[in-house]
Amino acid sequence: MLFFSCLMVGTAVVSCTLHSTNGSISEKKKIIFDTDMGPDYDDVGAIAILHALADSAECEILATLSCNGHPNVAPTIETFNRYFNRSDIPIGIPENPIVNTIPSNHWNDSVIAKFQPDLKGKLDYPVAAKVYREVLSSQPDNSVTIVTVGFATNLYELLRTEGDEYSPLSGKELVDKKVKKWVAMAGAFPEGKEFNVMMDPKASVYTFSHWPTPILFSGFEIGNSILTGKRVAEMDSSHNPVAWAYKYNLTTYAETPAENRMSWDLTAVLCAIRDPERYFYVCGPGKFIVDDDGYNHWDADTDAGHYFLVHKYPYGKIADILEELMMHEPIKRFPR
Repeated sequence: MLFFSCLMVGTAVVSCTLHSTNGSISEKKKIIFDTDMGPDYDDVGAIAILHALADSAECEILATLSCNGHPNVAPTIETFNRYFNRSDIPIGIPENPIVNTIPSNHWNDSVIAKFQPDLKGKLDYPVAAKVYREVLSSQPDNSVTIVTVGFATNLYELLRTEGDEYSPLSGKELVDKKVKKWVAMAGAFPEGKEFNVMMDPKASVYTFSHWPTPILFSGFEIGNSILTGKRVAEMDSSHNPVAWAYKYNLTTYAETPAENRMSWDLTAVLCAIRDPERYFYVCGPGKFIVDDDGYNHWDADTDAGHYFLVHKYPYGKIADILEELMMHEPIKRFPR
């Protein structure tokens, strides 16, 4: 069992430490978060959970990267980072984006304009593959978990990099040395054609077949059955971009207003930071294979170090866990 001890100054939480019941301090997961933050809006719930678990000292956020080339996506990520008082987290963008789109209701533009208007039109973000290289090279070996809730575009570009000022290693060598695992919201199991895989099929084919560390997949069928957002949308949204985004999108994203949204990306973040077997069965090892058109299938007879989630509990049980984390509000931080 785990518990937290928190350092307080007045009524403000300065820092929290995660402990186990045997008195030891639990190691924080080192996380790089890679998102398309735009074609859908469950990314909002995912980044809220990411920051909630960072505030509870369960993880350290090393970088938040956009795999979507639309100019409003990186500023949207920065808007949420600022809300959670982490404006210093590196943000990167793909060098050669394949997807450059946001929804027709333009929630990205609106959340930026309402909560961080100075970010409107900001374009000067570094290339994601360079951010990956700089961050990974500075971390201990076998210590970083990458969680992707979008396309494999940035990881494809990372794997194909050569040595640079950060490390003499190639991209693949650097990943093999520094990354512990990759958790991906991707694919459908045992087979199917899923958005994050098929939108950049070239990157998917190459990256999933050349990746040198274990991969855990949260497939389409996992988050598709777990519905969240209603309770978040009912919160005061005047200063909370998470609540505002859900309230706005639940009523305008589709032709018919909805009470909740699927939780594809949220499950990947949860299982990247916490033990996935607390919430799901983990199947594997096997091999995730992607065809040239983005269709995927599972090879259960080949051990490529790939695993995927299968539902264990009623959907509402996991939805409640996710939504409690989504409703987390920022803790106050003071300069050191």
